[in-house]
Amino acid sequence: MSNEQDKLDYSLLERLTQIYAPSGVEKAIAEQISEVIRPYCDTLAQDRLGNLIAVRKGSGKKIMVAAHMDEIGVMVTHINERGFLRFTTVGGVHVDELPHRRVRFQNGRTGVIGVEKLEKPSDLKLSKLYLDIGAANQEEAAKIVRIGDSAVFIGEFVHNGSRIVSKALDNRVGCFVAIEALKRVQSEHEISIAFTVQEEVGLRGAQTAAYALESDVAIAVDVTLTGDTPKAHPMEVKLGSGVAIKVFDRSMITPPKVKQWMADTAEKQQIPYQWEVLEFGGTDSGAIHLTKGGIPAGVLSVPTRYVHSPSEMIDTEDVEAAVNLLVALLEGLVPF
Repeated sequence: MSNEQDKLDYSLLERLTQIYAPSGVEKAIAEQISEVIRPYCDTLAQDRLGNLIAVRKGSGKKIMVAAHMDEIGVMVTHINERGFLRFTTVGGVHVDELPHRRVRFQNGRTGVIGVEKLEKPSDLKLSKLYLDIGAANQEEAAKIVRIGDSAVFIGEFVHNGSRIVSKALDNRVGCFVAIEALKRVQSEHEISIAFTVQEEVGLRGAQTAAYALESDVAIAVDVTLTGDTPKAHPMEVKLGSGVAIKVFDRSMITPPKVKQWMADTAEKQQIPYQWEVLEFGGTDSGAIHLTKGGIPAGVLSVPTRYVHSPSEMIDTEDVEAAVNLLVALLEGLVPF
């Protein structure tokens, strides 16, 4: 992407990361994405679950691209007489990292996660945590938030050289990659991009979207962990070494023909890539590949440090490699 006109619009990524959109409340992010991609697709609609589906018509293979819009957060379960809130987690939240983090509700109210006095550090668990929204009592708190309201973590967008730090890069960077690819791709294939809902709580949107689209092949775009920080769990994925092609995670094993298609395309186009074996978690492809009679599916992953924190970190070189490879896959021959 050396040409000025081909540069990625990282101001769009910043806007996407800062939008409030926990699992089940993805309306605002869907509206923002709709506004951006409308000129680049033939049809654009939301299904009954809330997935935003953009279709570029074609006469070739039917290819589905999935990128989830939702982010992790917390949900209010109780308001006590002094105005403090008890909460549960929405998605894969690391409870041991929560004390004193700030969260934001849909109405803009900020809260701080507090912790009760602990006899020892090992006593820390969700039941020991509470949310302080600055209310004086239960009545005041109930005017600000309701039972069942969700909040997301606060984490500003910072661009330091080739590195970007922000909340919700999981998976707004996947949405960003899909959007930038849609802007650039010229293909004979029929391309359906599903910006999915509720991935963080069970790959739910991808399942219904894949069932409706009946694609020949699917590609999920998501983040993955890295093994390049001090004393990290051993993993070959590193920031700045290219897009990751998934081999395995807890939701799927990528079919050899899909892996080979992705790797051969990357090598032909001289796009840097690395193999990903993820020992924890899954992606939308985990639901997609089990849909109907089975859909061959793979994953392009953006290496990310500190996943499911308000300070997730990515490298722009990897993002550009992901966009380039996705475009090449959508434009090229699908050999199966």
